[in-house]
Amino acid sequence: MMSYRRAGCPINNTLETFGDRWSLIILRDSMFGGRPRTFRSYLTESIEGIASNILTDRLKRLTANGMLTRSEDPNHKQRVVYSLTEKAIELVPLMAVMGSWGLRHTLPATDLATGAQVLEDGGPQLWEEFMDELRHIHLGAPQPAVSAFAKMEAAYEAATAE
Repeated sequence: MMSYRRAGCPINNTLETFGDRWSLIILRDSMFGGRPRTFRSYLTESIEGIASNILTDRLKRLTANGMLTRSEDPNHKQRVVYSLTEKAIELVPLMAVMGSWGLRHTLPATDLATGAQVLEDGGPQLWEEFMDELRHIHLGAPQPAVSAFAKMEAAYEAATAE
């Protein structure tokens, strides 16, 4: 955890934990990607196109701040896998509210807006289901009975079929 904070304001402290937009994009990709991620997958699969030096720095920052864990890939000894921590999973309501705001105040691509719309429509109950599913994927918790990912995937498929 960062030991120095410029102010005691909880909003400022939260922003300092992330550092910048790239950290939130990395967390978004970890949450909505449906699996733990490797450096290469962050680098090649993010639609924003993060530079490798920035990715390296942000992964170090997020790991140091307890948002991601880093472990060896059991299938490839030279590869590292990043997983969300409970601390990061608890950001789902913030991500959902940011997505809802973006739906109302920006012009998102229809296909990319589907997950935000599903989370907005589902409200806090769906956010909890999504967090339970992330705990299963990233922390090894039992698999939940309801799949929030399946709801978001169905909405995405319907949007791209139009």
